[in-house]
Amino acid sequence: MGMSKSHSFFGYPLSIFFIVVNEFCERFSYYGMRAILILYFTNFISWDDNLSTAIYHTFVALCYLTPILGALIADSWLGKFKTIVSLSIVYTIGQAVTSVSSINDLTDHNHDGTPDSLPVHVVLSLIGLALIALGTGGIKPCVSAFGGDQFEEGQEKQRNRFFSIFYLAINAGSLLSTIITPMLRVQQCGIHSKQACYPLAFGVPAALMAVALIVFVLGSGMYKKFKPQGNIMGKVAKCIGFAIKNRFRHRSKAFPKREHWLDWAKEKYDERLISQIKMVTRVMFLYIPLPMFWALFDQQGSRWTLQATTMSGKIGALEIQPDQMQTVNAILIVIMVPIFDAVLYPLIAKCGFNFTSLKKMAVGMVLASMAFVVAAIVQVEIDKTLPVFPKGNEVQIKVLNIGNNTMNISLPGEMVTLGPMSQTNAFMTFDVNKLTRINISSPGSPVTAVTDDFKQGQRHTLLVWAPNHYQVVKDGLNQKPEKGENGIRFVNTFNELITITMSGKVYANISSYNASTYQFFPSGIKGFTISSTEIPPQCQPNFNTFYLEFGSAYTYIVQRKNDSCPEVKVFEDISANTVNMALQIPQYFLLTCGEVVFSVTGLEFSYSQAPSNMKSVLQAGWLLTVAVGNIIVLIVAGAGQFSKQWAEYILFAALLLVVCVVFAIMARFYTYINPAEIEAQFDEDEKKNRLEKSNPYFMSGANSQKQM
Repeated sequence: MGMSKSHSFFGYPLSIFFIVVNEFCERFSYYGMRAILILYFTNFISWDDNLSTAIYHTFVALCYLTPILGALIADSWLGKFKTIVSLSIVYTIGQAVTSVSSINDLTDHNHDGTPDSLPVHVVLSLIGLALIALGTGGIKPCVSAFGGDQFEEGQEKQRNRFFSIFYLAINAGSLLSTIITPMLRVQQCGIHSKQACYPLAFGVPAALMAVALIVFVLGSGMYKKFKPQGNIMGKVAKCIGFAIKNRFRHRSKAFPKREHWLDWAKEKYDERLISQIKMVTRVMFLYIPLPMFWALFDQQGSRWTLQATTMSGKIGALEIQPDQMQTVNAILIVIMVPIFDAVLYPLIAKCGFNFTSLKKMAVGMVLASMAFVVAAIVQVEIDKTLPVFPKGNEVQIKVLNIGNNTMNISLPGEMVTLGPMSQTNAFMTFDVNKLTRINISSPGSPVTAVTDDFKQGQRHTLLVWAPNHYQVVKDGLNQKPEKGENGIRFVNTFNELITITMSGKVYANISSYNASTYQFFPSGIKGFTISSTEIPPQCQPNFNTFYLEFGSAYTYIVQRKNDSCPEVKVFEDISANTVNMALQIPQYFLLTCGEVVFSVTGLEFSYSQAPSNMKSVLQAGWLLTVAVGNIIVLIVAGAGQFSKQWAEYILFAALLLVVCVVFAIMARFYTYINPAEIEAQFDEDEKKNRLEKSNPYFMSGANSQKQM
């Protein structure tokens, strides 16, 4: 073991300062890159949403599967310090390659603003991501365990506090980067054409990863470094395999039972290894229920963000976009970890309650489960405000009169009279098979029958403007607009084509008495310009929308005033979200409290119960539970197609509660150990054995004394 003299600082080894700063930079680098990754896939590489999501989740899963590899390298070959350094170099290269892959001018030879050969960018970014997954995953199990290694015997309290500080560094890094990186992305940059600055947004995390590496190496002289102990995972696997085989060979009644199934490996392996493996398998057994917690926890980024898109982001003077709600978790962590550490735990201890690690983890599961119950209640509130969309073989129809006469429309079981420039209050729902006749008439004119095949499960707008003139438009909106944006379409009542430009988006050539498709805009006031050969030069072509909120849709009718200039009339198709995003704060609060008692404790528990040569193995096992949790989400979301989102939340909450009960029962039978004491006992025994061998009289003397 390479030892160096330990400098201390407030009772903590000074070396952990370097480890914490390294972790902060590394997490900033990772989460910053991850925050803009999905947008990079959809906007720059132009993959569709499904492919982007699949690749994104595969990447995240990889980042949590590679820790096993990192633990292998650290324990059997390089040791933790060298593993962290060498994989950090791989990681930094990966970040740099990803940043280069997003440089538009790399293949844009004709300077038109789009890459001439996308495959080059795709290949580079995939290589970059593979290197990042190897780097971030590989160092994950080593960094926290290496930090724990810096403490002496008897510094348990400081070590537990270190795991909290470590967790705080992770969240401070992720919080800052999820705020800063998206800001860098929206900057304009480029040599020949200006566009969203992905190279900068990926480049800053790459630079920070280099900083993390340098800081870590600077502390080199102060670290306690343990030599690698040989291929531990291989030994563990072989020993377990041998025990199972041996037990199977001796399954008849003739052979006496052994105390523990691993004792069947005694013929071939020494007791020290067997007892170490017992420690590890007992903890690993406790890990079996844990992925269910992560399955709920990781839905902040998917389901909860989608829930936020159906809510209103106006919180007082602030205006929050749905995907910014995730920062609530990181903000709360930075506040809650110190409160739990300095206030809550000491209070509980003062009350004389023995709040063990496993009890904390069970409480964490209950809190996460409660968070999903709250999410379900919020969802029920949201559902009350959501418009009803057609299901199965229903169709919905709204009538919009864009002419100057009063029109009568007869629908199955309904008669509607609309004055000029007006619409029916709501969409009317019909069964597609019973939708036999729709007639339009106007006082003193013949009746016109509407012939159109209405598509089931769709909304339609029936535009009418004269007794025998109508147009059926398929809305194409059968859900609230995504990401909390607002859908806007235009109807042209001029005789010529018109083109409208709104916030950089173009509605080209809308034909006479027809509607454009919807385009989508974030909240705020948007300006738009109408251009047509029919508009006299003295007219003002520029207009503004009123203030757009979240999740609404409108039809703007462009009509001609008496002086031939255009004017605009607005009709609501889908009303804006009314339930406030602030209502999500309680569920985030519960989940964050659950995370503090579950995750910080789990890291520290895994470290404290592992034998010295298997710390990384257990840290890797802990991270594996996160990967499995992610896979559970994909399975449950794919298999259970719920018609109501709240039902899925309740299902997850119920599953976690059941798992929590199982975990609590398993935890009752777990006895805490001190691996260092057990190992010291083995050292003692070995010393005795050596003495016996070298001095045969040593034992007999002891025996004779015993007999006395």
